[in-house]
Parts: sequence; structure tokens; C-alpha cells
Amino acid sequence: MKSVRTQPPVAKQEKHESVCHGHRREDPWAWLRDENWQAAMLEPQRLRQDIRDYLNAENAWTEQTLAPVEPLRKQLVKELRGRIREDDSSVPMPDGPWAYYQRYREGGQHPLLCRRPVAGGEEQILIDGDAEAEGHVSFHLGMAAHSPDHSYVAYAVDTTGAESWIIHIRDLQSGENLPEALEQARGDMEWAADSRTLFYTRHDELHRPRWVYRHLAGSQQDEDALVYEEPDPGFFVNVDSTPSRRYVVIESHDHTTSETRVIDAATPSAEPQLVMPRQRDVEYEIADHGDGWIVHTNAGDAEDYRIVHAPAIPLDPTQWRDIVAHQPGRLIQGMLVFRDWLVWQELVDAEVRLRVREFAGGEEHQLEFDDTCHDLGASPGFEYATDTLRLTRSSFTTPHHVFDYDMRRRELSLRKQQQIPSGHDPDAYIARRLFATAPDGERVPVSLFHHRNTRPGPDTPLLLSGYGAYGISDLPGFSPHRLSLVDRGFVYAIAHVRGGQERGYRWYREGKLQQKPNTFSDFIACAEHLIEQGYTGKGRICALGGSAGGMLVGAVINQRPALFHAAVADVPFVDVLNTMLDPSLPLTPPEWPEWGNPIENPEDYHNILSWSPYDNVQPQAYPHLLVTAGVSDPRVTYWEPAKWVAKLRATAPGDRQLLLYTDMRAGHGGPGGRFDFLEEVALRYAFILMVYGLGDVENQA
Repeated sequence: MKSVRTQPPVAKQEKHESVCHGHRREDPWAWLRDENWQAAMLEPQRLRQDIRDYLNAENAWTEQTLAPVEPLRKQLVKELRGRIREDDSSVPMPDGPWAYYQRYREGGQHPLLCRRPVAGGEEQILIDGDAEAEGHVSFHLGMAAHSPDHSYVAYAVDTTGAESWIIHIRDLQSGENLPEALEQARGDMEWAADSRTLFYTRHDELHRPRWVYRHLAGSQQDEDALVYEEPDPGFFVNVDSTPSRRYVVIESHDHTTSETRVIDAATPSAEPQLVMPRQRDVEYEIADHGDGWIVHTNAGDAEDYRIVHAPAIPLDPTQWRDIVAHQPGRLIQGMLVFRDWLVWQELVDAEVRLRVREFAGGEEHQLEFDDTCHDLGASPGFEYATDTLRLTRSSFTTPHHVFDYDMRRRELSLRKQQQIPSGHDPDAYIARRLFATAPDGERVPVSLFHHRNTRPGPDTPLLLSGYGAYGISDLPGFSPHRLSLVDRGFVYAIAHVRGGQERGYRWYREGKLQQKPNTFSDFIACAEHLIEQGYTGKGRICALGGSAGGMLVGAVINQRPALFHAAVADVPFVDVLNTMLDPSLPLTPPEWPEWGNPIENPEDYHNILSWSPYDNVQPQAYPHLLVTAGVSDPRVTYWEPAKWVAKLRATAPGDRQLLLYTDMRAGHGGPGGRFDFLEEVALRYAFILMVYGLGDVENQA
């Protein structure tokens, strides 16, 4: 019989002091960091026993607390699964004689990578994700790349959740894997033109992608040749190719600076050629085109980026000619280069647009859609000499639609519409865009939607999500999971706060380093505006964020707890100062341009100290809070959320739910299986509905 707790677990406190720039801090929960954390990340069973016992006790408390809504959790899983077409498949992408795609089998957890002859014929299953996952507690099928002659496919698997990938190569004629397994890989890979040479990235003992190697199919990993070693621990390295596949690309980058080298794919043993030396805060991506190069860059005071033509490499900016000039406030997010066409994606006031330009005549046009509040993206595909652009579009209310766009005829052809087996009527929902006013006068976009039968008012529950970091834009695309809250009367909103790039690169710049507090005040301004506009009331909002968005959640509930009824922080980056003071952690040096370097700069130290969620827990009344973690997480290590919850329990006891759930088998992205992931979603939603008094399964959606 299971024991029943009457009180939540209490983490012990041990004396631990640190001094930096003359400032002394106490951290009595520092013991939750296992000294052997790297080994435990790869093999969770090696986690120190007292830490394991505490995390298991927190998990047991979470399950005990949620026991009254167990029927709701089961119902949520059922309805979430009911919105997924179990035998779903992607639209095949042609590449010469074959078209490649992925699909799921009925009841399958993992994708199958497949192909069919373009001229017609039987399907060939290249990689069976379900079969590959057998015998593994944790499993993710990652990137896959077929060779130019279609005889091999290289694919990456992660069996730990720690993002330490193993690359296998499968002979597509025999259906068998070659004997080698490329370990300690980042998971990215690129074939040379000979279809026998594979470039891939390895990470070092601190889990930083540092080396690019060249591998010959059929040989052993210890025979691989080192192609490039990144000397700066603050830069990560990856491999790719130009759209024409004439060049293999090696890119080094942190969050604001990039440097690229290329290798002619026809001569894979050649030395990499430097395209342009790194310059702080200058980013560029390249594509060969004819005898020249197309460059997407912010160089030359083009903060929101421009696209230029360069005659040769190494790049000489004095020889550049603008194709798409810089325009402040119009962020050029990226480009796709085809033989005859240039496509780029723009972002203005959280609205995304696609524009197309024909190289021959220079004529441009924009793809037009009926509404503006949506998410839109284009795929490069496999073919370079094509007039067809593959794009995907969705909105809060409209499921994903996949189109092929004939750039010459300017015609859209619907190739696939996301099916919701349990049924979905887009007209049953209302979507809107609002603008809140931040304390410094900036207009902060807010996207929201709700059911037509919901009449928002001061008692309406509202979920407000945000991210606001690394320049990542959180756009209002479709998620069938959100309907489980919206159909129960919630308003669902996204705050497009500074730290993302929804309003251009300036929007990112003003939400990082010394200006990071803007991210938090923007989110609070959005919450207050939604209250003022009558969509909800004070104390009726649930804040939601993951990773750096979890940091946002932690900061705002420290600053304005009374605004929120509840909060959910998924794998939250909350122990920011301690992490940025520890250069041995995988992401710390690359993150200094984002948060600041508190080791060398006292101003950065005190700025982070002023808002870091863990350091600013106060003896005050907090909202209900669910926190999740993954013991194999290399991005936000498990002890950050664990320490935060322990400190909240000790510092701010009160009559509210405070739950920590640590997945003892998974990392940053959660479980690898698509149905296992639904269990996590159901846990979050059951918690939210419970603390809003909506946990009864009767009369539920």
C-alpha cells in the first residue's frame, strides 16, 4: 500500500557560500547538483541517491496532489489523442527519382522515414522509428540525410534524452546498417557529392559541439579525419550545405555572431575555405548562385538584415550589391535560394510574410492570405532547379495547411490539410491581435483566441504564455492541444515580449543583457492590458513558459504575484546567476552574449542578480505553481527547477499548490514518443484545471 504524505517534501539545507565582486550569497540547496552530473545525465541511474530520493519524493507528492483529478488526466489524454491522426504522414518531397516523407503507423510512437519512386511504385521504409526504439527506455529519432545517389541514409538516434546522438548509416539496397556507429555526435550531418563521405559534428566532454569530422562510409569512427576544431568555447559548430549542394558548409556561431567555412562537395578532402572572418554581432548565411554568392546578413549597419549579391569568396563587403535592402522594423528572418528564385521571410509587428523574386528579371511579389494573425513558413526542399515552393500555414484557429506554390504561375495548390479526427470547426473560435503599452511606451503585441461561446469577463480564466529570448519569435500557429483549455472556457494568449524578434532585431536587442528586465515588464503590461480590456480579471491569469520562458514565468511571479492565479514553468532556466558563473556547464560561454558575463563584469553580475528568479524568491503569497524538469536535460540542468521549488517551499509557505515533476528518463524536450508526450500535456492541463476549480470530469469538453 502506498504511503500518504500529509506535507510536501522538504529539502534539507546545507551551508554553502560564494563571494563574487565583493558580494556574498548563500545557497543552501546547492547540494542538489550532483558532482558527477555529466555521467548522471547520460545514465540517470547514476544520480546520487539522496538527490534521487528527493526528486522521487517530489514526484510522489505531485502524483498524490493530482490524484483527485486522475479521471480528468485520463480524459485529457483521450481527447488529446483524439485530435491526432494516428496514421498521419507528411507530403512527399521529391528529389530526382525519389520522393521522401515520414509517416506514422496506427498506434506507433515514432515516425517511419520512407520514400517512393516519383514515377510510381511501392513504398520503401528506410528507418522504422518504432523498431529502432525497442528496448530503450528513452528514444528520439533525430535528423536523417540521404546520400546524393540515394544509396545510403545517415540518421541520428538519442537513447538517453541528453542529446548525445549516435549516427548510423543504412545501406538502402540491403536494408542493413553499416558496421560503424558515430558516437558523441551533435546529430547534424551532410553528404559530399561522392555519396560516400559524410561530414558530421562531435561534442566535447562538456557537451559543446566543437569538432567537424569527415567519415568514409564503411570505415570505423577512429579512422575519421578532423576537418575543423572550434577554438572558442563560446561558439558552437554545425554542418550544412548550400541549396545547390555544391558546397558543404561549416558554421561557427554564438547567439549574435557567426563565421562560415565551405568545402567544395566534389573534393571532400579539401581544406575548408573561410568565407568571412567573424566580427562581433555580425551574422551571415550564404548560398552559391551561378558564379557568385547570395548573402543574408546584418553587416553594414543592417540591424534587421539585408540580402546582397557578392561576386566571390572570401567575401569583400565593398563588392556587395543589395538585392533586398535593409529596412528598419522589417526583419528579414531568412532566405531560400533556388536556381531561378530568391524567397525570403519577413516579420513586421508579429506578422509574417513571404516574398518571392525572380533572379532573371528582378520582379518581386508577396504571397497574400485572407488573414494576418498566423504562422507561415517555407521549406527549401531537396531540389534546386524548381519553380515549386513548399510552404506551411496555420493560425490559432486553423490547422496546418501544406501548399505547393508555383512561383512562376503564382498559383497555390493545397497538398495537405491537418486532420483533427475528433472534429474541429475553425469558425467556432475568435482570434484577435491587441497591443499593450509597456512602461517605457513601447507597443507590445498580444495574440489571443477563445471559443465563440466564451464571453470574456473579470472571472474568465486566461492562459498567457511567453518566451522572449535568443531572438526567437513565438507566432500564433495552430496547436490542437490548446483546445482542451479553450473549449473549457479559457482565453489563450501569447505575449510577444521583447527578447524575441517579432518587431525586428531591435525587439531582441532591447530584451537582453542590461535591458533584460524589459521582457518581464512587457509580459506584466500584457497581463494588465488583458485585464483592462475585459478578457479576464486580476488574479485569474495562468502564466505559462518553458526553458527561457520558464525564467520569464519565475521573474514575473516574483515581481507581481497577485496578477496570477497559477503558473506553469516547464524546464525553467531559473538559477541564472549560478549558471552564468559556471563556465563548465554546456551552454554557459555561448550564453554570455545573451545574459551577460557575471564572472568578468560586475555590472552584468548585479543586473542578473536583480531579476534571476531563484535569487529573488520573496516571503510573499505566490500563485499555484507546477514546475517540470528532466534529469537528462543538458540545456536546463535538473537542479535549477529543483532548487527553485525547494527555496519557494522554505521561503514562501502558503495555502497554494507548489508541485515539482521531474522526468527521470527524459531531457529538455520531454519523452520521445508522441503519445508519451501527451501524458505530460495532460499533467499540465489537469493541474491548471484543478487549481481553477474545473477538475470535475462531468460536463467537460
